[in-house]
Formats: sequence, structure tokens, C-alpha cells
Amino acid sequence: MPAPAWPARLKFLLPTGVTITTALGVSLFLHAIILSIHFKLPESLNKATEQALDVILVNAKTRDRPAKAQAKAQANLDGGGNTDENRRAKTPLPVSPTVREGNDVRETRQRVAQLEAEQQQMMTRLQSQQTVASATRGEETPAPPNPMPSGVDLASAALNLARLEAQIARNTEEYNKRPRKKSIGARVEEYRFAQYVEDWRLKVERIGNLNYPTAARGRHYGSLVLTVVIRNDGSLDRVEVNRPSGQKVLDDAARRIVEMAAPYPPFPEAIRRDTDILEIIRTWSFTTSDRLQSD
Repeated sequence: MPAPAWPARLKFLLPTGVTITTALGVSLFLHAIILSIHFKLPESLNKATEQALDVILVNAKTRDRPAKAQAKAQANLDGGGNTDENRRAKTPLPVSPTVREGNDVRETRQRVAQLEAEQQQMMTRLQSQQTVASATRGEETPAPPNPMPSGVDLASAALNLARLEAQIARNTEEYNKRPRKKSIGARVEEYRFAQYVEDWRLKVERIGNLNYPTAARGRHYGSLVLTVVIRNDGSLDRVEVNRPSGQKVLDDAARRIVEMAAPYPPFPEAIRRDTDILEIIRTWSFTTSDRLQSD
């Protein structure tokens, strides 16, 4: 069958010697190539970029900001734990408070529970009918299938599991790296600590002699060893009796005098740069002249 010819008025569009069938074939081929080409956005544009904000909750704070913060928190904390390892506290997921749901949500859940109860009743009646029919025919009654858990039960179980994991994380690792601590005894060589300890001793002796215990005057005498722990802002952390005097009135008086003398001066910059807590261990004596002095 001869190929169809182009109309005379369109022959100028077709090169010499090319039939309409050949032109259509070439056109279909070119369209197939064009349609097979797909344009796709780069993978980086399809994914929404997210910047996570790492925030933890701390149970203490310091006046100074840390030089190299590990995360953000509700207060500045330059070390606040009980270990020298470079660890970070894990912020636990708090137990979600009881949320009072709206009327629509409560009504929907009540309706779902009602439908599930009706469905269970229908299944029970159907199984009873099957049991009666099987007993009539002498057939063995099949065991009822195990009920499938609902979506509400699965969501509740997942939430309880998340709370349990958060509680375990909090109990396992509660604190950050411990504060930098320095213990100072009666024999101190470094001047930057010696001057601070000497000023501290003079203040405690002055307060102690102004408030000498009345119950001990002319009656009780002795010596005891105290450990006084001071924070970098001068506040008193705790007082411990390492070696008691053997007389409770003297031990209690020494502890009370140290607490009355607080707060103490903040650490100077020379001490603050590498010390957060200062432990001062000294021997205190209640002398026969009714005076308090440190050995």
C-alpha cells in the first residue's frame, strides 16, 4: 500500500523525499524520549531541616557561667555532681500530668467503649448459639479466639513504657561532673589559699569569743577537729565533726559558731579559677581561759 502523500499546501514543511509515515514515526520517537525524562528535586530540598535544641534540667546552680557549656539548662551550672568523669546528666521525661479532656473526646471514647461492649455481647451470644448447635450434633466446641487489643490499650502501654525508661535513666545517672574541690589542712603552703584560710580563721575566732558558750565557761575544756566546707560564693555548705572532744556541749558550740560566722567572703579570682568548693580542716580548742582558738 503506497504511503499517504502530504497535502500540496504543507509540502514546504517536509524535506524532499520524506513521507508522512516517516515523519509521524520520528515524531513519536522524539515524544517518547521527552516523556521518559523525569525531573526530581534534590534530596536535600525534600527533607525539612531540623535543628534540635538540647536542653537539660539541673538540680543546682553556680554564679559563674561555664567556659565550655555542654548543653542549655534553666540555670548556670559549672559542675554539680559526684564524679570526675566527663559525663552529662540525662533529663528524664517527666510523668505527664493528668489532662482533663474535652466533652467531645470523652463522648467519643464512651461511644467506642459502648460499641466494643455491644460487639462483645454479640460475639458471646453467637458463641453460645454455636455451642448449643455443636452439643446437639455431638461436636466438640471450639475454643474462643483471644481478643485483639484495641488502639487505646496499645497507646497507653507505649506511654507507660516511655515513662518507665525515663525513670530508669534518671535513677541511673543523676548528676554531671562533680565540682572542683580543694581540701586545706592546718599546714598550707600555697599563699593564695593560706591568706583566705587565715582570714577565715580570724573571723571564726572573733565570732566564737564574742559568743562563747555559757554552759562551758569554767566547766568544760577540750579540743576537736572540724571540717568546714565553703562554696565559691562564700556560703557555708556543711560542717562536720571529724574528731569530737568527748563533750557534746563543746562539739555543738563549735558547730554553732562556724554557722554564725557565715557567710564568708567569696573566693578571690586566684582561687575561683580552679576551685568551686573549699574544705578547711582545723583543730579548735576551748581553753582553760574560756577562749576559742585554732591550733
